[in-house]
Amino acid sequence: MKKNVTIILTFVLVFLLAGQAFAATHVVQRGETLWQISRRYGISLASLALANQISNKSRILIGQHLVIPGQSDFESASPVRIQADARQTVHTVRAGETLWRIALNYNTTVAAIAAENSIANASMIIVGQRLVIPAGAGDATPTAEPLASRAGRNFSAAELDLFARLVHAEAAGESFEGQVAVAASVLNRVDSPLFPNTLSAVIFQVVNGFYQYSPVLDGRINLPANDSARRAVQEAINGRDPSLGATGFFNPAKTSNQWVRQQQVSVVIGNHVFFL
Repeated sequence: MKKNVTIILTFVLVFLLAGQAFAATHVVQRGETLWQISRRYGISLASLALANQISNKSRILIGQHLVIPGQSDFESASPVRIQADARQTVHTVRAGETLWRIALNYNTTVAAIAAENSIANASMIIVGQRLVIPAGAGDATPTAEPLASRAGRNFSAAELDLFARLVHAEAAGESFEGQVAVAASVLNRVDSPLFPNTLSAVIFQVVNGFYQYSPVLDGRINLPANDSARRAVQEAINGRDPSLGATGFFNPAKTSNQWVRQQQVSVVIGNHVFFL
C-alpha cells in the first residue's frame, strides 16, 4: 500500500513540474506596461492578465512578478495554421517585430499579409508564428509604396517619416505608451470629419493663426526621429490607441491655454493630458 502511494505522489510531482517547465516569470520594470510585456513574450494581453488574475490591465507594479503562460499556451492562441508549399515565402516572427515592419522588409503591405494569413487584428502577431508572404512580394530594400493604415488609409514613406518626426518632437521624453498615444491622437484627427483628412494636412494645420503642433512652429519637426518614435507610429498605424480616442493632448506645465483645459479628458499618460 505504501509503495502504491509513493508511486502516485511521484507521478503527481512529475506532472506538476512538467507543467511549470512551460512557464516563465517576468519582473516588472519601471515604465513597462502589461501590453508591452505581452508583446515581448509573444502572447496575448488577455492570456497574460488571466494567468496572473489581473482585472485592471492598466495597473501593474514595479517589481511585480508575472507568470508568463508557456509555449503550449501561445501556440494555441495563434490565429492561423499555415500550410505553405515550397514555392511560397514564409516568415517566422521574431521578438520585437510588428506586422508593419515585416511588410516593409518584403515590400508589401500590412493588409496584404493580414489577408494572406487570415489575421483579424494586425497588432497581434506571435513570436514564432509563421506568416506566408503574399506572392509577388520581394525581400529586398523597402520601397516608397504606400503602406496600409487603419480605416483603409494609406501613407507614403515620406508621410511616415514626417509622422515619426512629430511624435519624436512632441513625446521624446515620454514613455513608449505615451508616444503611441500621441501618434494615435494624430491618426484620430485624420479619421475625424472635424479635421483635415490627410496626415500632412493635420500636422501642418493652422487654426486662427495658431499651429496645432508646436514643433511645426519652432522647427523641431525637422529633427530626425529616433527608433522609439518610429515604433510608436507603427503601433498606432496597426490600430493601438492608448489615448482612448483622443484628438488632442497638452502638457499642463507648458501651456496656459484655457480652451484645452475645458475639453473632455480621455486619459492622462505621463506629462500629457489627452482630450476628445
